[in-house]
Amino acid sequence: MAKLQSLDPNTPMFAQFKEKTGPIVLANTFFVPEERTEAFLALFRRQAAFMKAQPGFVSLQMHKGTADSRLLMNVAVWESTEALATAFASPEFQRMVAESPDDVVSYPHIFQQIDV
Repeated sequence: MAKLQSLDPNTPMFAQFKEKTGPIVLANTFFVPEERTEAFLALFRRQAAFMKAQPGFVSLQMHKGTADSRLLMNVAVWESTEALATAFASPEFQRMVAESPDDVVSYPHIFQQIDV
């Protein structure tokens, strides 16, 4: 299974699930070894198809770092933290998460839009 790391050690994603708010953006950056990229993307496409069918899902985009970067970043919009947490906790999604290789590292964090 992919290793889950917090971008903000004071506020891990699972703590963020407790705050009932929305809409939200899940930004999840992945470090993926070069030899695993194609297999990871195939698995991610299956995960994305599942998430797109869940209540509260709005949109999703995957981005790849430029040059020789091994980073991929998923940006997903959800109606609420509750909708994302429910989808994330589903047994079907958790089975897919368990398929991720151990040398993939995931850095998920939930954000809200603010005015600037």
